[in-house]
This record gives sequence, structure tokens and C-alpha cells, in this order.
Amino acid sequence: MTRTVTRRNLLRIGGGTAATLGLSAMAGELAAVSALAQRGPVGNASKEDVKEDFFYREDWFGEPWRQPEPALLIHGNDESSIVWYGWVPRMAQEFRLLRLDLPGFGRSRIPAGFEWSLASLATFVAHVLDKAGVESAHIVGAKTGGAIAMQFAADYPKRTRTLVVASGPASVIAMSNVSPIPQRSRLGSAASKEMIEYWNTLFATANPDGVKGLQQALSKFNLADGVLQRITAPALVITADRSALQSVEKAREYQQKIRNSRLVVLRSDAYHIAAANADECVAHTIAFIKEQKA
Repeated sequence: MTRTVTRRNLLRIGGGTAATLGLSAMAGELAAVSALAQRGPVGNASKEDVKEDFFYREDWFGEPWRQPEPALLIHGNDESSIVWYGWVPRMAQEFRLLRLDLPGFGRSRIPAGFEWSLASLATFVAHVLDKAGVESAHIVGAKTGGAIAMQFAADYPKRTRTLVVASGPASVIAMSNVSPIPQRSRLGSAASKEMIEYWNTLFATANPDGVKGLQQALSKFNLADGVLQRITAPALVITADRSALQSVEKAREYQQKIRNSRLVVLRSDAYHIAAANADECVAHTIAFIKEQKA
């Protein structure tokens, strides 16, 4: 069953019991719930109620009589659906926004016998769409979520309206020039102390089984070996010009293997640009999707 709360609370939660969150919490669900962000009980929910199959959050901030197109956001490793706080205010005015929790993260349990591979994770995403009653959606992924999004677009072309990838690797990455300050390479030199502390807390509370599983899925993969070539949806790849995750040349190399795609390069030394450069990423994403509909 899907619980829907009032538009004032701005949150719909897929499947099961959950506490409603007010407007101030939805602006980021930051410090007040940071310790509970990944695995602890929320509000009055018991521990037994927290984990669900294919959990997702749903947001729509537009007029209640409109029927918006759905867009689905896929987070990266050590994270959960709450990390899209910088995207929700604008994206949810344009789209029926679905933010899933990958297996073992947030409130999604790891399915019994789950195989940790990009193909299995793409199937997990398809199950989330099924649960939401969505046939097809605009698919957006960041970092590890970007790799999953590309796999999904290749495996489920009819369910992918458009594809947007923010700093998503297409093959195993060996990072270079990593900052000794935790989260600094991820969030960039412009990140505040408070932002870094928040992300450190987020990572510290991540489910180790989920983290290990995603690392396993990404330990040996190369989407350029036949996967990218199967993507038919219009695709936008967003990267940073000084990312420690991958060079612009590396991103362009795989982007050009997607037939109907373009590359946008942001001026940033962060590699989690979906978080560090959220406003720019959202602006490019909305403009790209609208262009495909024109």
C-alpha cells in the first residue's frame, strides 16, 4: 500500500508505514535526521516497519489537477533517497518525482538471494516503477546511480523517456589526486564545513551490506562493452572539469558511444556534482527534457 500525505507535507512514501515530514524537513532532511538518514527508525515507526521492498519517496509540488510526467532519481553508494534535497524543490514543480532507495540503503531491504550486478540493480529500478504504477519515466542517476541508470536505459528502452547521468562512471574508476580531507574531493573546495560534516555522518550510518554490495557490482564492469550502444533514449551526461573521479576526456569517450547524447561540462572541482552543483544540474536536466518534448 502507498501512503499519501497532504501537499503541505510534500511527501509521498511508497509501501508501508512512515512518519510524515514537514516542509522544513523536506528542504533537506538535514541535521535533525542525519543520524537516522540511512538505517534507523523514523518518527514513530518501529524498526520492523522501516525496511520495505522497493521503497521510494514521491514528490509533486505542482497544481493538483495536473498529470505530470514521472522522473526517477537513482542515488549513489553510501547514500539514500534523501540526498536529492537540492533537486526536489525545482524538479517536483515539473515532474512526478520518484526517489528510490537502492537495496540495503535507506528503507529498502536487500531482496533474498539478490545478485549484486548492474543488471540486477536495473531490474530493481524496474520493480520500483512497477510499484509506483509507472510504465516509463525520465531516468536520472548520480555517480553509482548513473551507472545503474545507463544499464537500465539499455535493458529497458521502452521504460526510459530520457536519461540524465551526473558524474556516473561507465567502467571501473581509479581515482586520482584525492583530497586527504574526507568528502572534499566529493563535494569540492566550495563545500562548507557543515555540508562536509553532514555527508560524513550520512556515510557513517550507511548500511555496510548495501555499501559492500554496490562496491561488488562496480568492481568489474564496462558499459562501453555493448551496453552504452543499446541506449536509445535521448541522453545527457553531466561532468565536472576538475573531477577526481574521471576526466572530461573519459566522460566524453563513453558519452559518444550513446547514439543520441550530449555532454555538459560544469566548472567544478567536485565529483558529486549532483549534490555540490545541484542548481546547475537541475537547470540542465529540466532544459534537456523540455527540449526533447519540443
